[in-house]
Amino acid sequence: MGTSYQRSRIQLTATPLNSDLVVEFERLGHATIERVFSDAEIDTLTAAIEQACHDGAARRRRNDAYAMRDVHRAVPHLIDSGAVARLREIASALLGAPAFVTRSLLFDKPAGANWSIRWHQDVTIAVRERRDVPGFGPWSVKAGIPHVRATGDVLSGMVALRVHLDDCGEDNGALLVASGAHRQGRLDAEAVTATRSRCAISTLTCQRGAVIAMRPLLPHASRPASSPAHRRVVHLEFACDELPGDLDWFDRA
Repeated sequence: MGTSYQRSRIQLTATPLNSDLVVEFERLGHATIERVFSDAEIDTLTAAIEQACHDGAARRRRNDAYAMRDVHRAVPHLIDSGAVARLREIASALLGAPAFVTRSLLFDKPAGANWSIRWHQDVTIAVRERRDVPGFGPWSVKAGIPHVRATGDVLSGMVALRVHLDDCGEDNGALLVASGAHRQGRLDAEAVTATRSRCAISTLTCQRGAVIAMRPLLPHASRPASSPAHRRVVHLEFACDELPGDLDWFDRA
C-alpha cells in the first residue's frame, strides 16, 4: 500500500546539548531536550507511523494500536528523513563516542489500550543469535529475535532517547523515574523497590517534539492515563561499544 504522507527531509542542526545538560544527565540519569523536532517534522513523522500502523506493523488492543517493534525499520521515514541521524548525534554526545541504534519501539496509551508498567530497569537487549556468555541471561525470544538480560557494564554504556509525538502531561501516563538511582547498577526487583523509596521520584512531562534521554539502568514506571489520549513515544536505544564474547547487536543503524 502506498504511503499517504508527504516525505520531507529533516535538516540536521548542531547537537542541542550544552555542558549543564550533560552534567544533569550524568547525575540524574535523565534529561529533557526541548524542541528537538519542529511541529511540522512531528506531523510528518506521525503520519508515517500511522501509515505503518494501518499496514499492520503495530500491536493492537480493542482495535487501538499501542506498540510497535523495530520502528526505525517499519517506518523508513525515520531514517530517510534524517531523524535517526539527528538522534544519533545526541546519543553520541551523551555517550562520548559514536553511537548506533540497537533497538526501537513505539508506545501509545489510547483509550482502548490504556496500560501501566511497574517499576523496573531496562535490562534486556536484542542480539543476532544466542551465544552463552558469562553474566548474560536469562534468554527470551521476542518477535523471533533473541533477547537477553545484559550485564551492568553493557547497560551503563547505553542511552535511550524517547521522541514525544504528543504533549505528555501527568494525566496521560508520563514516565516516573527514580532520579540518580542508575548509579547503583543492575538491581533485582526487590532492590528496585527499595531504591525507589530512597530516591526522589520525578514525573517527566514534556511537549511534543521534545526528546527525553535516560539511562537504561534508571528505575522507572508509568501509570495508566487518567485522561486517555494519544501519548505516542518513539523509544530508541543507542550503544557505542561492541558486545563481549561472540555476541553481536541485532541492529546498528
